[in-house]
Amino acid sequence: MIEVAGVTKRYGERAAVDGIGFSVSQGEILGFLGPNGAGKTTTMRILTGYVPPTSGTARVAGFDVQEHPIEAKRRIGYLPEHPPLYTDMLVRPFLRFVATIRGVPGKDINARVDRAIERCGLAPVAGRLIGNLSKGFQQRVGLAQAILHEPDVLILDEPTVGLDPSQIRDIRQLIKSFAGAHTVILSTHILAEVTMTCNRVLIINEGRIAADETLEQLAARGGKTRRIALRLARPGDGVEGAIRAIPGVLSVIREGGQDGAFVVETEGTRDAREAIAQAAVTHGWGLLEMRPITLSLEDIFICIIQGEEAA
Repeated sequence: MIEVAGVTKRYGERAAVDGIGFSVSQGEILGFLGPNGAGKTTTMRILTGYVPPTSGTARVAGFDVQEHPIEAKRRIGYLPEHPPLYTDMLVRPFLRFVATIRGVPGKDINARVDRAIERCGLAPVAGRLIGNLSKGFQQRVGLAQAILHEPDVLILDEPTVGLDPSQIRDIRQLIKSFAGAHTVILSTHILAEVTMTCNRVLIINEGRIAADETLEQLAARGGKTRRIALRLARPGDGVEGAIRAIPGVLSVIREGGQDGAFVVETEGTRDAREAIAQAAVTHGWGLLEMRPITLSLEDIFICIIQGEEAA
């Protein structure tokens, strides 16, 4: 449904995006993740035809966004970071106006507007002035205008920015409901948005693709090794060497500032906790604490954008 190949966008000497390529299948929700300034919004603007690439190609539903811009745009619903709203209009008339300029046939406009209002939960505010709505409801109006023409592709740029936790939850559920009926690209720098709504993660950093994986594959990056937090009451001389001699243990690091605290790294396929506990009893170290340290997706994300290997 979406195919990007070798896309670069330069502003003078600076490359906002640098030779990126990826594809998105029909009905998929792709999380487009990266730190601020990574090139996410530039990529969204290229896909929607707002700015041309310096080089490379982008296709939406088979149409090149440069060679056939009108056909490509007909198949895209776009919610930029700041919703394109006329705040001095009422919600329903605004949506009717958008449907008209989107080319929805006159006989279908009322039905399309009613459906968008229902899907986006706008019935309680359909007769109100957009400028008087909360930010959460304004985001819903922005989503409604993006789906009015029933596009094949939805491109959402930071759709929950500035919302309170309740509004964020509602918008997430709404985005998840689009799966299957629409192909969705959700651009964000918030990892929770991706884990709660997306099937697949594409991480961009400094204008280049750093990772393109399912959530399961991304989480598995933290499974190559295990880390154990260990605290001993009476660690004697040579405790590091004794623990390191246990099969499966890769390293033992003494935690600075904490007496008797260590981080033990083991092979991902080996669980050395029982052997460590037995060694603590044998040597009289006084085992006070032993717990696994797991890498969160946030930790893995930081490792990826810093060019490190998750461990």
